[in-house]
Amino acid sequence: MASGFFALLDDIAALMDDVVVMSKISTKKTAGILGDDLAVNAEKATGFVSSRELPVLWAITKGSFLNKLIILPVAFLFSEFLPWAVIIILILGGVYLAFEGVEKIVEYIFPHKQDVHKKVDVLSSKEDPTLLEKKKIKSAIFTDFILSVEIVIIALGTVLGQSLLFQVLVVSIVAIIATVGVYGIVALIVRMDDLGLALINKSDGNKGLLNSIGNVLVKALPWVIKSLSVIGTIALILVSGGIFTHNIEYLHHFGAGIPAFIKDFIVGILVGSLAVILVKLFSSIRER
Repeated sequence: MASGFFALLDDIAALMDDVVVMSKISTKKTAGILGDDLAVNAEKATGFVSSRELPVLWAITKGSFLNKLIILPVAFLFSEFLPWAVIIILILGGVYLAFEGVEKIVEYIFPHKQDVHKKVDVLSSKEDPTLLEKKKIKSAIFTDFILSVEIVIIALGTVLGQSLLFQVLVVSIVAIIATVGVYGIVALIVRMDDLGLALINKSDGNKGLLNSIGNVLVKALPWVIKSLSVIGTIALILVSGGIFTHNIEYLHHFGAGIPAFIKDFIVGILVGSLAVILVKLFSSIRER
């Protein structure tokens, strides 16, 4: 009886060890989307008065958890009864990520004038701040839903063929890490300027270490958000390219001598460019 109990504990320990290893692998696979998620939410959580930044971020975080509670059971059902559908969703998601990455590059090179007028700042707008806050929260939660689908599907793609319990444990851990990690870092980022201002005030106008650090933190916030956006865009293209090269047999063996990250980037750029062209053509035809 005792030996059977200890054997069970040994099996559980072995399972959890495998879960931890696969969770690390899955988290690395989703790192690109997490970078974009971080950049997007850092941008959406700024523009509010200081006292509302953390409440807004908490509302978005709760929405993110709810998104994953909806997505996870559906993903596990697909994995159990329609495993081939997971690959299809993964590839379609890869197309979307490639499109989003290339579209950001195109918009940066050829900015649309009308987009500048569409941007609304809660602090400067004449609209009801409460209504604008709710709009930004809904927009952030919707964006999170799309990115969460990709995070869950990519994580699930790394454990296809494993038992359902193993899949549930690994993907759930990745989903929790994604939510807590991303929004925890976003909270630090959006409060960075407030911390800098507090240090400046504490220095009492003396140009010492506290004053210097405070000024750096205040001035660095816009650059941090811009840098995250650039890193997130590159990561989106790399992740999308990796989805195609790992799940499409021809692309997997194509260019065997090319370093994997370069091949992933090239494939991501090509697929994203094609997707952008098709979407622009469709939009043009529909307008006519």
